[in-house]
Amino acid sequence: MIPVVEDLESAELVHRFGDVFNPPALTNFRGSVQAAVDITGIRSLNFPPFGCSDLFPPITWSDSLTGALFLDERYFGAAGAEVAFEWRPDRIQRRAEIDGLRLQSDTVLVVDEMACVIRLRIENYSGQARRLALRFGLKSTVTRNAAGWKQVFSPSELDNEVAIDDERRALLFRARHSAAVSLQGVFPRAEEVDPKGVVLRPAVGRGETVEVFLVDVIAETVDQARALYDRIGANPAAELVRARECWDEELRCVFTPGNGRYSGSLPRLETRNRHVERLYHAGVAGVVYFKRESAQLGRTYTTLMPRYWQTITWLWDYQLASTVHAMLDPAVMRRLLELWMSKDIHAFMGTDWLTREGVGEPYAINDHAILQLLNDYVRWTGDRAWLEHTVTDEEGGRWRIIDRVRAYARAWEQRKSASGLADYGGLKNLLECVSSYAHEVAGLNVANVANLRIAADLLALVGQEGDAAQLRAEAAALLAHVQELHVEGGGYWYARHPGGRKVPVRHCFDLLTVLNAIPNDLTEQQRLEMRRFFREELQTPAWMYALSPRDADCVFDLRPDHQWTGSYVAWPARTAAGLLAIGEVELVADWIKGLARTTRQGPFGQAHFVEWIIPPEAGGARKAPSEFPFLVDWACAGGGAWASLVIESMFGLTAPPGDHLQARPVAALLGDDARLVNVPHHGRLYTVDRRGVHLQDGPA
Repeated sequence: MIPVVEDLESAELVHRFGDVFNPPALTNFRGSVQAAVDITGIRSLNFPPFGCSDLFPPITWSDSLTGALFLDERYFGAAGAEVAFEWRPDRIQRRAEIDGLRLQSDTVLVVDEMACVIRLRIENYSGQARRLALRFGLKSTVTRNAAGWKQVFSPSELDNEVAIDDERRALLFRARHSAAVSLQGVFPRAEEVDPKGVVLRPAVGRGETVEVFLVDVIAETVDQARALYDRIGANPAAELVRARECWDEELRCVFTPGNGRYSGSLPRLETRNRHVERLYHAGVAGVVYFKRESAQLGRTYTTLMPRYWQTITWLWDYQLASTVHAMLDPAVMRRLLELWMSKDIHAFMGTDWLTREGVGEPYAINDHAILQLLNDYVRWTGDRAWLEHTVTDEEGGRWRIIDRVRAYARAWEQRKSASGLADYGGLKNLLECVSSYAHEVAGLNVANVANLRIAADLLALVGQEGDAAQLRAEAAALLAHVQELHVEGGGYWYARHPGGRKVPVRHCFDLLTVLNAIPNDLTEQQRLEMRRFFREELQTPAWMYALSPRDADCVFDLRPDHQWTGSYVAWPARTAAGLLAIGEVELVADWIKGLARTTRQGPFGQAHFVEWIIPPEAGGARKAPSEFPFLVDWACAGGGAWASLVIESMFGLTAPPGDHLQARPVAALLGDDARLVNVPHHGRLYTVDRRGVHLQDGPA
């Protein structure tokens, strides 16, 4: 089926201030916004290069909240009332009851504009007529900064000028140090205005409902802000309708070949297994929600939203949804690959959309990430001629892409130690928060084995059979050294530290990387041990531990992406893929029932808590919050790994670098009637079902 916005709707998430909760967020592809734990308040309203950051370390860690409701002279959040949140791609709905009033708000980002609209409806069921005092507290830290996004927090200016726009009965905020404006107000127009907010005093009879629209517009100039504000204010309710229509059309385009919005499309899933369907659509949303575009900057896919690193694309996270990108938007994928190949990928973790510059500490995974991306682009598009194209690096050197492939595959040799394995040093370029996972680690070294094999396949594709054979021989030799790190009887792996000391590390990253990279090179005993390690130390009903609670490094950190408190978004998906690669169908079939419950909070978060650490949310593993000490975002593009799990592992769809498309659907997971329709491969479309792969009429 092709989903509409209601099909992706979250469960009702009920919270109050102080709960362990990451409130939902929205995008309109220009930028993003997040709801506050409040009936109308918003934060993190960013449209790069225009920013309104929430966080200002080291001055303060408080929210830059705007649109907060004061009901009858009292801040709503201070009443301790519970707020029920529901997320859809097009809107966030919030509901609460207090003092005989039912409040409901709907928050949307205006289609194709830098603006947010919040509709508040208040129903009086108190049994008597009332006159309400509604104050909306307004605030802005708006700035325009084309270079300041290469850090964790979005840029801001704390000293915005504030003026009352008398004609509009609104507040006009102007940045002092850049060309940026925020115009905020309500419709109907406010009765009172002061530099802290606007006030309405509507009368509402018994059983009646009053409706107010809050509008926040960002622009470069005052005239632009006023023009957009007036246009929206002429019919603010229409923006809710437009947002819904736009998102329904967006979802239709995602699954429709020749759609006009993307350079490709994704397969349409048909199945009666609602667990698989939920995981697939959540994974797709986890990619589409990170599309960012503007007339000046073009299109990219960022990694986190709505609070951290807003303009950055990590190679690693992008690679975890590699198949999705190769099918849905191969033109953007190719452009990003050419950008990364023009740079030294060992010098950064990702690139900035605004400046195209590298950002952050280098990640050891980058060689594996870019080779997997190169391979997936070629094998799904069939664009093998591209491998002979050249890219120009930042020093003016010209490289054929196939030569870059060879160089990435052998980059590990620059870190080669006396043991024959690559030594990746300390924390910063590895998992960051697991102190024992350092130096010669199994996960990165087995990725190097995979790199050599990927490069061999691509070299063979362009006729370099001799070089391909040499790389395969190098992979076999390296694999023998990787096997030295296996903990006999444990199902997990050692990290070899300086001096030859072997430190056991009970981490899921080694498990999932080994299972996916070398499933056919493992002994039957190793497979049994790794299965047992997963079942006894990592698996939970609806999620998993990244680090086993039996690992001594649990005392080092609390981060839920890689430590004992939870897991990064893609690790359960990649673990399930690895388990299927060694034939553990029954285990995965049972596990995905719980994993599917975790989709009921909207797109997957950057990390979720295991259920035995923090109580479940809507039956699934709860999203971790952005605040210290957890510091993870509401959504992460690595969630696309869940769509890849369905396409490649559950349907067994493989596309070797040549021309042949193969599939081995797992009926025990999918059901006998499951199909993938409109699978794009080498410019043609296919249907995949339990009988195999079938060519459809017409081009992709």
